[in-house]
Amino acid sequence: MAQDEKQTGQQVSDSIISEFGTYQEFLDSQITRKDLFYLEDEELARQLVELGYRGSGEVLKREEFEQRKQIAEASKLSRREQKKVLASAGKDLKGSVFLEALAEREEANRSGKMTSILFIRDKNSKGQEISGYIDYAHRLKSEDFELYFTGRRKLLPRHTDLSFYNWETNMASSSHSPNYQVISDNSTGLLFKNKRDRKIVTVDPKAASAGDNTSRIAVPTTKYLQVVIFDHVTRRKA
Repeated sequence: MAQDEKQTGQQVSDSIISEFGTYQEFLDSQITRKDLFYLEDEELARQLVELGYRGSGEVLKREEFEQRKQIAEASKLSRREQKKVLASAGKDLKGSVFLEALAEREEANRSGKMTSILFIRDKNSKGQEISGYIDYAHRLKSEDFELYFTGRRKLLPRHTDLSFYNWETNMASSSHSPNYQVISDNSTGLLFKNKRDRKIVTVDPKAASAGDNTSRIAVPTTKYLQVVIFDHVTRRKA
């Protein structure tokens, strides 16, 4: 019986690992509206879930989640690398202009010919409006995109992306990526500096240009509030 309980717990944990992209997303899924009403502090609610005092499901420690997530993602990416098949290959993307656009850019972003920045504005699982800038090439290499191309998971900005903002809680964050340096203290607004060719990508919609070797494409979609893709073509030195 103990062995059966252990296997059941393992299956539940595996389900959590596959369902949630980050540990914070897992914690948020355990927080109820009642918790937020009484605690009035989202971060405190997360801490209580992590400690096991709140939540409606399995308690999974941060260290265990991160370790098993890395193992799972590394295994999936390794299998794909061996097969040398794009995550979008063979997927039926009709009806999703955004996923089709991502598929068209997948090979170029994986190979380093292009480093696209995705601006996404939409609502999270709690109905809160969020927006952010995503380093597409980095996310491609660090997680399993088959989940997005098959529709099992919706691509949304995270706190760990280039830029993230929650319009309801006013929570803002920014992070450098392997391809871009975030410049947030500029008078003209948010800028991203490509680390390979040192060119600046301007995301201000009022700017005359998105920058050298960069194009700005607004993606018409009903599945998101707004999507804009900034394609930066990297000029490699001979």
